[in-house]
Amino acid sequence: MNSDFVLTTCPFCGTGCNFYLEVEDGEIKGVVPCKTHPVSRGKLCVLGRSAHKFVQHPERLKNPLVKKNGRFFETDWNTALKEISERLKKIIEKYGPDSVGIISSAKCTNEENYLIMKFARAAVGTNNIDHCARLCHSSTVEGLRQAFGAGAMTNSITEIDQAECIFITGSNTTSQHPLVASWIISAKQKGARLIVADPRSIPISRYADIYLRIKPGTNIALINGLLHVIIKEGLIDRSFISERTQGFQEIEETVKRYDPDYVSSITGASKELIEKAAILYARSRSMLFYAMGITQHINGTDNVKAIANLSLATGNIGKPATGVNPLRGQNNVQGACDMGALPDVLTGYRRVDDEDARRVFEKEWGVPVPEKKGLTLVEMMNEAEKGSLKAMIIFGENPAISDPDISHVKKALSSLELLVVVDIFLTETAELAHFVLPASSFAEKDGTFTNTDRRVQRVRKAIDPVGNSMPDWKIVCEIAERIGAKGFNYSSPKQIMDEIRRLTPSYAGITYERLESGETIQWPCPSEDHPGTPFLYKDGFPIGKARFFSVEHTQIKPSDKYPFILITGRCPFHFHTGSITRKIERLENEVNEGYVEISRRDAERLGIKEGDTVEVISETGKIEIKAYVSEEIEPGVIFIPMHFKESPANMLVSRKLDPFSKIPNFKACAVNVKRK
Repeated sequence: MNSDFVLTTCPFCGTGCNFYLEVEDGEIKGVVPCKTHPVSRGKLCVLGRSAHKFVQHPERLKNPLVKKNGRFFETDWNTALKEISERLKKIIEKYGPDSVGIISSAKCTNEENYLIMKFARAAVGTNNIDHCARLCHSSTVEGLRQAFGAGAMTNSITEIDQAECIFITGSNTTSQHPLVASWIISAKQKGARLIVADPRSIPISRYADIYLRIKPGTNIALINGLLHVIIKEGLIDRSFISERTQGFQEIEETVKRYDPDYVSSITGASKELIEKAAILYARSRSMLFYAMGITQHINGTDNVKAIANLSLATGNIGKPATGVNPLRGQNNVQGACDMGALPDVLTGYRRVDDEDARRVFEKEWGVPVPEKKGLTLVEMMNEAEKGSLKAMIIFGENPAISDPDISHVKKALSSLELLVVVDIFLTETAELAHFVLPASSFAEKDGTFTNTDRRVQRVRKAIDPVGNSMPDWKIVCEIAERIGAKGFNYSSPKQIMDEIRRLTPSYAGITYERLESGETIQWPCPSEDHPGTPFLYKDGFPIGKARFFSVEHTQIKPSDKYPFILITGRCPFHFHTGSITRKIERLENEVNEGYVEISRRDAERLGIKEGDTVEVISETGKIEIKAYVSEEIEPGVIFIPMHFKESPANMLVSRKLDPFSKIPNFKACAVNVKRK
């Protein structure tokens, strides 16, 4: 029997590995790594090797569902779309377009995110459009935009083996971005030095030349302390600072207070290691990597600005194997941001309150573009609970598990007059919907994803859509046309990409023809003869001079009532809310329930043994969960993975937000732990 091998891009983390889907008689039989791919180099992690397992799972949604008297019934597409569009039109006419909220998805292609964004603004008439970047890297988008001019990774994964020093903070890299970790370990073997700063003794820390075990929420103090040492030792790049930056004097004054003794008292890291790390980073060609351990804080934007300060002060930017390199969590979260699936920007990060930017889109779309900044994802939930937001359409996201204070989220979603969920499985969010529309997976459609280092890559259809499912881009077009919107009559994702290119200078030179020839192009790519951009800011910053920002340490302190600091995150065998990976038997067999990681000292003090059921309690809620006693976590700190609906970590997280990026405080929540 002959097999077809269809080259495509992994649907899990933001690394953007490529593999072939092996197809026989319309069924996917396996995955084969792509040996020539510049990032994955013929390797895949456990998630990538299992990426085909969920596509034809028996629980896949195959037909539209409508809820009647609290129960779902299958219906046909025409009936579902007719009822949805009629109810949506009535809500817009009665309450106005801002009574509607749209949630896009990092699981959708660039083309789909663009259309969802266009649907919100050109069909509904609202800027209430957001997606899961609000929960993971919105502070990256905002912080790096203010510091450098663009909220994206400055360099490339493929430059790691050229680095002299690699600094990782707030990233459990071997668990969440294993192929990036393989590059780092390889660079270490070639002589690169490695600095790791993290509250937990994570696997990558075992390779570190310097491991800074810091307390949760002390990142700014640490970075300011490193800058203090660098300035004191005369290791700043004075010519770079003078020629290409502004605001250094203010930051220089701020970090005077952050001497190593003071920083050690805040962070828990030793004075000697702080000094060694600062000198090593400043004297080397250094790449800095971070993830949600930096971003998911109430001061996440300031954390990102502090990191940008460190890079600018040492001139570690605008050159190969340097820079500030956020590792994005989902396969297309970078692309969803690029496509303007955010409440304040259009494609290419042009602000909705910029009249010249709006005029470009209005000319293309033939309708006015609203100028008032829309609601973020968390704000939409707040307004839904209040009754101001009347309808939501959610594509591929599961806020009933992923958002903070999920009791509040479920109440908010249940308050809506119309909730439409578009997904491939009946998620916890879909269970609350009035209508559920069956989407197609990555293996059943064409398009592009953009990975964490701005690499735009093809997604290729390998099989026909399962059942009567439909690609998200077609679903958007159907609803748009039925509510009377013009300009949604597309015949293919390629046609959508051509429109994206016309409106987005950084994508202007990225064509399907180039991608089909085997190129993986990194934006900005302004013309079809441009090779793409492996690293940013070689010739300057889009804002003129890069900006230093004075940021100060603040910290959530535990109390007698809530004496522990909770960190939430991921485990190596699951992804996001588990709606996909928990359908994969191999992964579910590895870890099939939630757990709370607690230090041995705390466990002994509380009389908790391995496997005991404990209560974890916060101001927001409480859960019951099994204890995992660990030597790898500091006393006073606990860790809970976010994937498990039976013990949902986000039941405990409050709705307190970073004031700039509106990201929730997932990484430093005060809690208590009690033995049951």
